Amino acid sequence: MNPSAVVGIAWLASVVSWGGAALWSGRTETRVPRDSREVRRYRLCLVVGLVLLSHWFAGTVGAHPLWFVRIEVADVLAVICVAGLLFTWWARLHLGRLWSGSVTRKVGHRVVDSGPYAIVRHPIYTGILAAVVATAALKATIPALLSLGFVFAGLWLKASLEERFLAEQLGADAYGAYRLRVPMLIPFGRRYKQP
Repeated sequence: MNPSAVVGIAWLASVVSWGGAALWSGRTETRVPRDSREVRRYRLCLVVGLVLLSHWFAGTVGAHPLWFVRIEVADVLAVICVAGLLFTWWARLHLGRLWSGSVTRKVGHRVVDSGPYAIVRHPIYTGILAAVVATAALKATIPALLSLGFVFAGLWLKASLEERFLAEQLGADAYGAYRLRVPMLIPFGRRYKQP
């Protein structure tokens, strides 16, 4: 199968399955207000980034690839994309009913530091980033490459907001110890405390 088709199918399957999985989540105790400035900023970055990466947009604006991707490289990029999206699912399943699409505290919330959460603090975002990098490299268009900056900024903003919120909700000691042990987004990266 064509690597571009594999990537397209993987993204479509991911979006559809995540939409259905959103129904499988615990009851929310408290949340960051959806209309807060920080939430609007990260959502805007993510929407712009994903639109730039989309097949529809890339096919209409700046559709000429900047480089030729050999089939062997395209196959590797397709595998990286699928692996990134599967990593997000591993994290989602491991988190269970504590998952939320927005920054919330669920009933019974606790620090989850096992499975993919022992590798990075935000494995869902890490998997998305891997899939976006692979997809952008495969498309090799200006919009796809621009999407990297927007998606990274959006996920960084959301992760930073989430970390402040969880430290406040779960206790600075409990969440702070986790921050010191496990990197934020890049596996095996530097472990440091995020503000």
